[in-house]
Amino acid sequence: MTMTDLPTDLPATAPDAATLEAIVRGRLGDPFSHLGPREVGGQRVLTVFAPDAAEVTVLDPKGKEAGSLARIHPEGVFHGVLPKAIKEDYRLRLKAGEAIWDRDDPYRFYPVLGEMDEYLFAEGRHEELWERFGAHPMTHQGVEGTVFSVWAPNARRVSVVGHFNAWDGRRHPLRKRMGGGLWELFIPGLTKGELYKFEIVGAYGDVLPLKADPLSFKQEMPPAQGSIVNGLIKHDWQDGDWMARRESLHNKPVSIYEVHLGSWRRGAEGEILDYDQIGTQLADYATEMGFTHIEFLPVTEHPFTGSWGYQPIGLFAPTARYGTPEQFASMVDKLHQAGIGVLVDWVPAHFPSDAHGLAQFDGTALYEHADPRQGFHKDWNTLIYNFGRVEVANTLRASGTFWIDQYHIDALRVDAVASMLYLDYSRNDGEWVPNMYGGRENLEAIEFLKRTNDRVTHLGGASIAEESTAFPGVSRPVNEGGLGFDFKWNMGWMHDSLAYMQEDPLYRSYHHNEMTFSIHYAWSENFVLPISHDEVVHGKGSLLNKMPGDRWQKFANLRAYLGWMWTHPGKKLLFMGCEFGQEREWNHDQSLDWHLLDDPMHKGAQDLVRDLNHLMKAEPALHALDCSPEGFEWIEGGDHTRSVFAFMRKGGQGTKPLLVVANMTPTVQEGYKLGVPHAGTWTERLNTDASLYGGSGVGNGGKVVTLPEESHGRAQSLFLTLPPLGLVVLQPEG
Repeated sequence: MTMTDLPTDLPATAPDAATLEAIVRGRLGDPFSHLGPREVGGQRVLTVFAPDAAEVTVLDPKGKEAGSLARIHPEGVFHGVLPKAIKEDYRLRLKAGEAIWDRDDPYRFYPVLGEMDEYLFAEGRHEELWERFGAHPMTHQGVEGTVFSVWAPNARRVSVVGHFNAWDGRRHPLRKRMGGGLWELFIPGLTKGELYKFEIVGAYGDVLPLKADPLSFKQEMPPAQGSIVNGLIKHDWQDGDWMARRESLHNKPVSIYEVHLGSWRRGAEGEILDYDQIGTQLADYATEMGFTHIEFLPVTEHPFTGSWGYQPIGLFAPTARYGTPEQFASMVDKLHQAGIGVLVDWVPAHFPSDAHGLAQFDGTALYEHADPRQGFHKDWNTLIYNFGRVEVANTLRASGTFWIDQYHIDALRVDAVASMLYLDYSRNDGEWVPNMYGGRENLEAIEFLKRTNDRVTHLGGASIAEESTAFPGVSRPVNEGGLGFDFKWNMGWMHDSLAYMQEDPLYRSYHHNEMTFSIHYAWSENFVLPISHDEVVHGKGSLLNKMPGDRWQKFANLRAYLGWMWTHPGKKLLFMGCEFGQEREWNHDQSLDWHLLDDPMHKGAQDLVRDLNHLMKAEPALHALDCSPEGFEWIEGGDHTRSVFAFMRKGGQGTKPLLVVANMTPTVQEGYKLGVPHAGTWTERLNTDASLYGGSGVGNGGKVVTLPEESHGRAQSLFLTLPPLGLVVLQPEG
């Protein structure tokens, strides 16, 4: 049908022919100007689009028919004058053949978003965006339904579609707010569990691929791509004690167990566990092992499982792979009640180009930069957020703080910070655009990180940067000129120490500085020592199989390295499986090899990590001054010929120090002389070569007494037996 086929005797109060054509062709960008009730020529008239109805009748508040509407377009536009008795609480009765059904008219409802929402969002200051945007089941004007809102400033028309309207974008176009490019619509009768997407007519008039809601709180199980009406979670939190005592971690013991939800542990038949099952088992395991925190690889919804969550689409939705948002909240609650903190990996640096996501969201480069020199990551084939657009920065910041506020997450580990800080990250000359001063720093991203970290701190959470450059002040407070992170991953320590450990012990003397260099900058930032998933994938092999030598030596090296990590200044992070010597490289599609614990060598490694965690928590010397040079003192850092290292860890006034001595050769070293600051008996608190860990059992019989001989600038000395490829921790008595 063309416009010339339309009736020529349209009522004077009816929309004109061009508007009718826009309604039935899905090109109506301002539906509240034509649909629903409105005043025309002193009369109150009603226009309804109901393509599946043959007749439309208006019902009064008591459900009685108060008048019918005339069909003014054969494709389902109805129009008529409203009876004077009908105000704002009418309903519609639709008929088609013998079918009759009643419904509310979504175009009779007032807006839910207010002017303040528009103003704050346009200013980039809507700090609790999740309270207003997305899909929220609610009662509005006395009617139950769901309000949808979305930002698409350059769209010509935005509609919400789903099974409820036969995925027909003509039926529920949204109201465009005057300011800020926001669209919203209250749809009566829609409740929790309804599947939906947005159908958008883009800036250039083309209908875009259906889009998932950027602020959806629940999404379909991938590879399906739809959003699901859920609203904010309603969970009866039982972690009040934990939340009340949450505080700075700088002088606390921190041992983070990094976990991929889908492959930590699976069921007997290889089935994936849900959040409830994982929460229960993880709480027990982390407690037994002495880990203080769990860090989950990204939990935000993502289309490709093989990305491990690092290419997210739904920044406000826990992935459906392991259950519902409520189950995710329950898992966090269980961990907190067990005394285990929870961190999540958060990815604000980039996003995938999947058509149902943020890419070209309204037909333009909205969330991303239009210029690929600014908006495309070559390394990951992903798009880069436009941090300089205040609405984008606001949405991202709200995503991070949403997890702190709504899910009680204790800290965000922010992925790929280095790629955010520098405009020339992984780019050649001519492939990047300098900032306004001609420099390489991404000023907008830096400001975004500062504001996000300030907000996280305000909410009682913490943030940790995965950042590998020498950018200054990453973990310095914003008011002191820093980025405001609480901690930064020590990538230099990780690279150097792993490189050293992979050397044949015969050649380690030539690489001695790879183990000592980290102390030169150990307090330039507040550091986390990371042995993460990145070190056990993509052909890098498992942590155990990085170690040289025969099987016994591999385990001995592994134990010595874990001892080195736990006694080195800095908080600890260990990827799952490394604690028991997983032999295979990590595979996200299958469980860790828990059966290996039947082998005494693997069980010994696990027992060592357990004991290291408990020793670290019990002894302030191993955590209280992690972020201060006063907590560390070299005794022997230069014995490269024998590959021996010895240092003191101190916890401050009123605490006992610990002496750490490592022998990184397979040769037992008898009578090794070390000057120490305290005379008397020193107890061997831990020995990585102990037989209960699978070692040779070489040591000092549990205790050793000083002799009044000067060494290393100290009046008293210990003469120690250093086990092969082993590390011992001693403490003075009294």
